[in-house]
Amino acid sequence: MRTTSEQRWVLGLASLGSVMVALDVLVVAAALTTIRADLGASAEQLEWTVNAYGLSFAMLLMTAAAIGDRWGRRRTYVSGLVLFSVASVACALATSLPWLIAARAVQGVGAAMVMPLAMALLGAAFPAERRGWAIGVFSGLTGLAVLGGPVIGGAVTEGLAWQWIFWINIPVGAIAIPLVLRKIPESTGPARRLDLIGAVLISLAVLGLVWGVVRGESAGWTSTEVLGSFAIGGVFLAAFGVWEGRTTDPMVPLSFFRNRTFSAANASGFFLSAALFSAVFFLSQYMQVVLGSAPFKAGLQLLPWTATLFIVAPFAGRLVDRFGERPPVVVGMALQTIGMFWIGELSKGSVQYYELVAPLVVTGCGISLALPATQSASVGALPREAVGIASGIYSMTRQLGGAAGVAVLGTVFVSAGGYGGDGFTRALAGCGVLSLLGALAGLGITARRRTSGLVVPTAMEEVR
Repeated sequence: MRTTSEQRWVLGLASLGSVMVALDVLVVAAALTTIRADLGASAEQLEWTVNAYGLSFAMLLMTAAAIGDRWGRRRTYVSGLVLFSVASVACALATSLPWLIAARAVQGVGAAMVMPLAMALLGAAFPAERRGWAIGVFSGLTGLAVLGGPVIGGAVTEGLAWQWIFWINIPVGAIAIPLVLRKIPESTGPARRLDLIGAVLISLAVLGLVWGVVRGESAGWTSTEVLGSFAIGGVFLAAFGVWEGRTTDPMVPLSFFRNRTFSAANASGFFLSAALFSAVFFLSQYMQVVLGSAPFKAGLQLLPWTATLFIVAPFAGRLVDRFGERPPVVVGMALQTIGMFWIGELSKGSVQYYELVAPLVVTGCGISLALPATQSASVGALPREAVGIASGIYSMTRQLGGAAGVAVLGTVFVSAGGYGGDGFTRALAGCGVLSLLGALAGLGITARRRTSGLVVPTAMEEVR
């Protein structure tokens, strides 16, 4: 089956918004030292330029997805692009750290409106038999943005100024917004009342959990602040579950989680993102701190890892369309496990860059196989009318995984002596363990069967 012109526009414009949002997750990391010197910030204030974005992004993903289902997915997606672009201008014009932190928080709100709605638009535009290929392309480009964030941020900061890591979003938004309004048809989810109480409860639950995670290293994992944050998050999460089980119009029907494929795909996505975000953070710094590379050179050195996304991810999408999601998820996460442990083992001694090329390729092939397959399994496990909220849940799960991975392995890294000790080795071994857990979770994804020449996920029938 060939793609239509409308489907190609949806794929291109959804990917464009996703790339812009994913890039800003870590693009600021390489510019932190320059921002600190320019704005006279403390180390803790500087940390919040990253955390403010991640907090508002994570806590509003499911709410934004629910609003999109009711108000219109295209309309919500465009609103997110507008808000993200305006907030980017505010970031670039910031003359103080509080200003920059506030603008980054607003950026996160816009990102929460873009990411799940981009996936929802894809799910609405492509039938099940072509969705794997489309999500393969989408995931490859999104993953490339995550991998390239610190490198692009460093290169732009080095060559221009730190403000330009935000200015570059403006022309992208200016091009994307009118094209989305013109080329993408509107779609909505099932007609139902917006679950405002559920939206508030899940947002507060995620805020408490993510706050505890991002503050764990600096405040101490056993501190009153961190333990209290986890406790508050847990209470609100339990309250959300109770409310969703009682209300007549739940934002997230709890029956979704009785679907084995949906739950397994989200668990695998959590561990995949935890390993991926952590590896991006540590590897980009390793190339600069240990191998002595400038930011742009470090980016080139990561090409054996990042370039595989261009080649393997679309191919992985075709494998999903033909064989189902479970094989690419399990094999991909297994390859990533091997690559992470391999890099960690090499780093124990004096390593030359060429020795890292093979494990970087293996790791890249792994993430390129697994990333589109976990997304496809999560979105495709539920009926098509539930694609919006399914996208929101998966996006939130991945964001939680990324935050948790960086925070926990960051503590491991520091406690083991950082780059001067065994910190990098142990952090990469941690990435390997997380990847292995993702592979084991992927075994829970239900196999597909063929019906009338089409690939149909049996999990969809379980929900129906």
